[in-house]
Amino acid sequence: MKEKEIERLNLLKLEENKLYENEKINTICGIDEAGRGPLAGPVVVGAVIMPQDSMIEGVNDSKKISEKKREKIYEQIIEEAICYSVGIVDQRKIDEINILNATKLGLKIAVEGLKTRPDVILVDALTNLNTCGIPYISVVKGDAKNYSIAAASIVAKVTRDRIMREFDEAYPVYGFAKHKGYGTVAHIQALKENGPCSLHRRSFIKNFI
Repeated sequence: MKEKEIERLNLLKLEENKLYENEKINTICGIDEAGRGPLAGPVVVGAVIMPQDSMIEGVNDSKKISEKKREKIYEQIIEEAICYSVGIVDQRKIDEINILNATKLGLKIAVEGLKTRPDVILVDALTNLNTCGIPYISVVKGDAKNYSIAAASIVAKVTRDRIMREFDEAYPVYGFAKHKGYGTVAHIQALKENGPCSLHRRSFIKNFI
């Protein structure tokens, strides 16, 4: 690994390493979501507990990494992780309780799915959360500032992208494999021409149908 990349990863781990100085903290869970903005499909929340000495090359905010590279890093993360979990909340529930509450529900599901209970959770920006009694710290733009949150963002993004590629096989007319449900020009055009399918978030597409 190049020295510049080592320096970048050490910077990402700076706040976590400070937390580890507390003798009561031995495990840290990073949490992030993917899919709050799309017009279709679920919101997915990733929760990851990485070893304290983890230094996977390329770990970063998932939005800054190419799809091919994300897939590779994802495999490294789940292989190295102490444990990981995902919480998936579908489009029907999003329409029922709104996207913010659906994201918080996904977080609760992800935390409940962890086989190891962390000492603290680092989460990207969210507040007023049910973390099953585990203390949490909300970090604004945490996926770009924190190693564990960045790892969680990759787990969430890759998981959701794979789901949307599977949906593309069932609903090829919308192009889900390409845009993953986001409101691209092509997606909106397909929506206007074909109407919504069962995957669309009715509360998100009112202006397009």
